[in-house]
Amino acid sequence: MTTLGAVLRPQLPPERLRGIARLADDVGLEELWLWEDCFREGGISAASAALAWTERLRVGVGLLPVPLRNVALVAMEAATLDRMFPGRAVLGVGHGVQEWMGQVGARPESPLTLLREHLDALRALLRGERLTTRGRYVILDDVALDWPPATPVPVLAGATGPRTLRLAGEAADGTVLTSSTTPEGVRRARRLIDEGRASAGRSDPHRVVVYLLTATGPDAAARLRAEFEAEGLGSVPDLGVAGDAGAVAEAVQRLAEAGADAVILQPTGDEPDPEGFVRFAAEDVRALVP
Repeated sequence: MTTLGAVLRPQLPPERLRGIARLADDVGLEELWLWEDCFREGGISAASAALAWTERLRVGVGLLPVPLRNVALVAMEAATLDRMFPGRAVLGVGHGVQEWMGQVGARPESPLTLLREHLDALRALLRGERLTTRGRYVILDDVALDWPPATPVPVLAGATGPRTLRLAGEAADGTVLTSSTTPEGVRRARRLIDEGRASAGRSDPHRVVVYLLTATGPDAAARLRAEFEAEGLGSVPDLGVAGDAGAVAEAVQRLAEAGADAVILQPTGDEPDPEGFVRFAAEDVRALVP
């Protein structure tokens, strides 16, 4: 079965999270994803609150920008969340928006090198290993978690370009794809991820999560079109979906057939009813997605 979720976009103020997370839990939404966009809500603080307010909801953070975060701190946060809420926190890491990283003095010369070093160290720490490493960016001296996860915690990587997608296959346990990914883009990403997995000799599962920009309601098509045009993607075919639950379910199925394991419905930034959107995803669309 394709996992179906929804994004709570950070355009909403943090005080809206509690009600929406509880609603998502009540209506049976599988996953609620949060973003750590600069300079809005913090990903870990928001995720921990959402997990504490709910009983069964899985909460994803996509993504934690690695230039902003020491890898030991990310490992501590991930392990703490998993021990308090076993199996319910899903963490993704990525390059971050380079302009934002520059604003805070954290823009690396080689984002790919930093992400590789971060992924390798993070996964080792979460396996309970004691690590000493001196890379270009990640430097650890005899570091181990006192409270590692009781079971392995998957680490996802955000990726768009070919080199990062191959790296995700090599060094991550899953990949997060943006809403600018068409079904053909998912197929291409899967091929590149598999190339990376083959080069690393990996045969373990690799979860692909893709955001689907979604609008419903009487002005859905106009809102969807405006958002893609603002991002310079107005002429790209097969992006996003506007319409009723049937139309959205068909778009979800196309992404799943292309290789997505989880499709996370992403509302437009001006979504007028975030609570209604969560209910729409969990009840109306879920019923139509196998």
